[in-house]
Amino acid sequence: MIGPWDTEQTVRDREQMVRALGTLDPRIAGAMRRMPRHRFVPASESAHAYFDEPVPLGPSGSTVSAPHMVALQLAALDLRAGVSLLEVGSGSGYLLALAAEIIGPSGRLVGLEHEASLVERSRRVLADLGFGARVKIEEADGWLGWPSGAPYDRIVVSAATARLQPQWRAQLREGGRLVLPLGPPGVQRLLTVRAGPEGDRYESGPACQFVPLTVAGSPHI
Repeated sequence: MIGPWDTEQTVRDREQMVRALGTLDPRIAGAMRRMPRHRFVPASESAHAYFDEPVPLGPSGSTVSAPHMVALQLAALDLRAGVSLLEVGSGSGYLLALAAEIIGPSGRLVGLEHEASLVERSRRVLADLGFGARVKIEEADGWLGWPSGAPYDRIVVSAATARLQPQWRAQLREGGRLVLPLGPPGVQRLLTVRAGPEGDRYESGPACQFVPLTVAGSPHI
């Protein structure tokens, strides 16, 4: 995605970032090459936008996850054209923007974010980049999910939790996938739940470290 927000340097930086991530699904690599990550971080952190590291979004402790972790989340979701996706803890909106590129115009994407300033900023950035009609950001505590939009084909949780909330599983369509960082504060495993009529399948992925899920201003892990 090349636009007025880009320079030759940011385009080169994105290409270098993607190359450094190694072998990726071509759809994920293409989306990351097009998406101006520097638009999703505070201006004071723009110099770090294309390093493979999390970038702080402000004093609350929220971050834009490191590019390699976002790529792992997207790969575990196995996104297809037209699917519906719910993200719990959408933060800057970067993962949702990448997902929108992969899913295409017929998809439906909803992000839940409890921090009002991040809701406002992510809505503005997504609208500026042309995703305003396709990605909806709701101000909400994500542990309840978003029942009014259920069921979803895919749900991704971008905050650490020590337990799989039954509300998330209840809002997942049969045959869908739920991806979340499961574990105590400090270190988790990226868990993929595949919902099936004869029982769910659980796949434990790589170690990860996400900020705790927050409910009503307090950690809920």
